[in-house]
Amino acid sequence: MSNTTEAKKPRLTTSAMIASIAGEGQRVQAAPFGKALVELAASRPDIVGMTADLGKYTDLHLFAQQYPERYFQMGMAEQLLMAAAGGMAKEGFVPFATTYAVFGTRRAYDFVHQVIAEENLNVKMCCALPGLTTGYGPSHQATEDLALMRGIPGLTIVDPCDALDITQAVPQIADHKGPVYMRLLRGNVPLVLDEYDYKFELGKAKVLRGGRDVLVISSGFMTMRALEVAKALEADSVDVSVLHVPTIKPLDEATILAEVARPGRLVVVAENHSVIGGLGEAVASLLLRSGTIPKAFRQVALPDEFLDAGALPTLHDRYGISTEAMGRQVKGWL
Repeated sequence: MSNTTEAKKPRLTTSAMIASIAGEGQRVQAAPFGKALVELAASRPDIVGMTADLGKYTDLHLFAQQYPERYFQMGMAEQLLMAAAGGMAKEGFVPFATTYAVFGTRRAYDFVHQVIAEENLNVKMCCALPGLTTGYGPSHQATEDLALMRGIPGLTIVDPCDALDITQAVPQIADHKGPVYMRLLRGNVPLVLDEYDYKFELGKAKVLRGGRDVLVISSGFMTMRALEVAKALEADSVDVSVLHVPTIKPLDEATILAEVARPGRLVVVAENHSVIGGLGEAVASLLLRSGTIPKAFRQVALPDEFLDAGALPTLHDRYGISTEAMGRQVKGWL
């Protein structure tokens, strides 16, 4: 039976290791970050684009095509990228520095900490392949980037859900005074939040739908998963509320506490990050400090281990962050 079922599944090719997180037939927008930055830069001559040999793979190539004199290719040297971005900020520019999240955090951490954050410089670090959005294994999977970056004083951290989130976040992080780290979804990015009368506000969490049985507190594309799970569980008469938290730091404590305080609901934090040091632990710490104890508290997150390489759909199922896997977990907890 098992072998027959597996034989019917379509064979996944190598391209599935770097596939879009969009489901089949789902609405997408191409390169929302690159397009938003190009549009913003038309009225902001202080904005410059910088990358570490990854312009095409962070959608910054669109900025390079439009503003070649404001585009700086720093080569495969992330420490140099962050140090130079700090220097540009000191001269009055607003650099948007792009690379992969593993390189912008693990490889360049000391430069972000000492050059950018300690001096509160106006650098916007937009880093692709956060969490489990690539199947290329631990060298490319930034499953601990939030744990690293949350520890840096004064650093604002943004984890957008979809193309709308990214498009609206770009001008707001540009206006924000101080360093920002944004997890970047690239290429064909799903578009889902426009169905929920949603507007991104830096530092604010938003209730996307109400529900009496479960409260899912989520960030990044796991908000998309939470909304899909909420719809699927309607068939089982399970009512799921979804609170989207696009700003990880500073955390919108007031909104989170107000939602958790509503009695009788299972609270689930869902994130595309290790169970260690991300949104889940931030929320748990907040609840303990405030004395707000929910009926039950659970996490949907990546395990505290080095993850496998492989096709993204397979890995999302294996590590519990696909819609189906998350739905099974929530039903089991109920």
